[in-house]
Amino acid sequence: MKLWKKIVLALLLLAAVCAAIVFGLNAYVVHSGEARILCRVETRETELSSEEVRELKEQNPECILILGAKVRADGSPSYMLQDRLDLGIKLYQEGVAPKLLLSGDHGQVQYDEVNAMKEYALQEGVPEEDLFLDHAGFSTYDSVYRAKKVFQVERMVVVTQGYHLYRALYGCEKMGIKAWGAAADQTVYHGQAMRDLREIAARDKDVVKWMLKPEPTYLGEAIPISGSGIETQD
Repeated sequence: MKLWKKIVLALLLLAAVCAAIVFGLNAYVVHSGEARILCRVETRETELSSEEVRELKEQNPECILILGAKVRADGSPSYMLQDRLDLGIKLYQEGVAPKLLLSGDHGQVQYDEVNAMKEYALQEGVPEEDLFLDHAGFSTYDSVYRAKKVFQVERMVVVTQGYHLYRALYGCEKMGIKAWGAAADQTVYHGQAMRDLREIAARDKDVVKWMLKPEPTYLGEAIPISGSGIETQD
């Protein structure tokens, strides 16, 4: 066999192995979280089913973690973030858990996901002391790690869109948090196809990251979720 044919064959085999690893890890993360997604809301008009609420309550979660997303220039939540907030707040109002943990990016003065989330929750009638703000939730990894180490969470419900939920639940498992998911997919979001593709790489990256388990960008002193959230607010 000519040299160039051997090189081409070797490259094809390498590409096949890489693809198998990439898609294999992705499938593993999805499969690991599928059974723990106990609630799915598919439209903004969908009412929470009593069965879903009951099943989530039975897990005795300490809090509902709402993961941050884009905030508009005027400080209002994007549609994706608003849908997460609406579902998380509904679950709180149904008595699924006594606290909301709002985790997002507040790494710059001019960009603040967590206070936008806080203001939205306050407008919906959530008491300030039940709102815990995680200002250093710069990534899904950071949010989950800090939920355990900073907020001392052992059991929680995670609210985000379904495509993102698998990775968040996988991280909770690796961090020793018993977690269940509520998928906030109330509409088809612009750019979702590209988001789904990026999520494959993000899942693979987080598998490696959870193997190594580096500390997140910031940690800090413990603020137990069992107390008042007011000390987390600025």
